[in-house]
Amino acid sequence: MPLHARIWGCRGSLPTPGEGTVRYGGNTPCVEITTPEGGLLILDAGTGIKRLGAGLEREGPLHVLLTHLHLDHVEGLRFFAPFWRPGVELHIWGPASPLHSLEERIARAFSPPLFPLELADTPASVTFHDVPHHTWEIEGIGVDAQPVSHPGPTVGYRLSVNGSSLAYIPDHEPVLGVEMASLEPEWISGHAIAADVDLLLHDCQFSESEYSSRVGWGHSSVAHAVEFAQRSDVRRLVLFHHDPDRTDAGVDGLVERARELWDGTSPVQPVAACEGMTLELP
Repeated sequence: MPLHARIWGCRGSLPTPGEGTVRYGGNTPCVEITTPEGGLLILDAGTGIKRLGAGLEREGPLHVLLTHLHLDHVEGLRFFAPFWRPGVELHIWGPASPLHSLEERIARAFSPPLFPLELADTPASVTFHDVPHHTWEIEGIGVDAQPVSHPGPTVGYRLSVNGSSLAYIPDHEPVLGVEMASLEPEWISGHAIAADVDLLLHDCQFSESEYSSRVGWGHSSVAHAVEFAQRSDVRRLVLFHHDPDRTDAGVDGLVERARELWDGTSPVQPVAACEGMTLELP
């Protein structure tokens, strides 16, 4: 089992605690990736990262890979316990911007009036990195990052080790302006990240009827998530980034619709991400 994923948050846009979101959870995106050898990566820093950080006692560097800097993907970073521990070596990776550095953009959330402390006040040793344009390695895991269709600089990640692979594309609108069926694979946003992976965690914020009034918002309908997974020949699809207004029963409905559309694409039926879920790659 070369890669092991644990979901700490899978809600989109803003945290939604309450009776209607108990089963799937209300924390925003954060996924912990580990290997049997002890390698650790953290995908996104939504509110789910707070609980992860509270129990994270680890020697050696920590790596947080951000898909983009919308607030729901970074709002937990200020409350990530290792940030406030002297001597911790923390590396934060994210998409480049032509206007400001990654550090400058994240510092906005660490400054008054949004937050009482400045980024420079954190006792951890923090290094910021723009994701490279080539495969690189962290903790024995091969990492690829490529731009995907979503407002603002946004990437999807592909993680590979020992022949197993996982793709993480939580915010994605691959059909923006064109239907996927009309495109060759190399022209489909995110295809190179997801092609032939064992496991894909993918945006599924909208139902098919909701999407028509939300074109350009940067998210997928359940039909788009399934079609993207099918065109990318993935073996397992996990629906991610649940709409903040979607109750547990509503997410159940999207899962049912995804399975109708899946129609034997692979033996493993699509499921919806939920907090505490663990996923192991073969």
